[in-house]
Amino acid sequence: MLMPKGVGAALLALGLAGAVMSPDAQAQDGVHTVTTDTAFTQVIADLEDAIVNRGYVVDYHGHIGDMLERTAADVGGRKLYRNAEFLQFCSAVVSRNAMEADIANIAFCPYIVFAYEAETKPGEVVIGFRELPSGPGRDEVNTLLTEIVDQAANGL
Repeated sequence: MLMPKGVGAALLALGLAGAVMSPDAQAQDGVHTVTTDTAFTQVIADLEDAIVNRGYVVDYHGHIGDMLERTAADVGGRKLYRNAEFLQFCSAVVSRNAMEADIANIAFCPYIVFAYEAETKPGEVVIGFRELPSGPGRDEVNTLLTEIVDQAANGL
């Protein structure tokens, strides 16, 4: 099914929001996270730099926190995040390597890294990504995403 530009990313963001819906949790199965006390806006800038400085293009910047705040009254939800965003990108080289190792790895592209600051823990920013499960061609992707998240967490 074809969707208008951005709708697929928004749906993917909703799935990501479900993956990190418990803002008090710092680690979950299949989700790599690190925590920093760096200001949220700086973390997002550092994440973007960590992606762009590798020669990749951020093709979508999602604002999960804004969406959840906009819809909270409609669904009877509470405020979960002070800030919550994600960046979506792809790597022609890493993606090709993964898909040449196993054509089904198309399911993992594009890549998404996220950052959030929980309402209950102001000043603590969690940065992470969903780990690809074990399988041919997936270690390189997990390594890349780990490097990007760690670089942003350390402000490098």
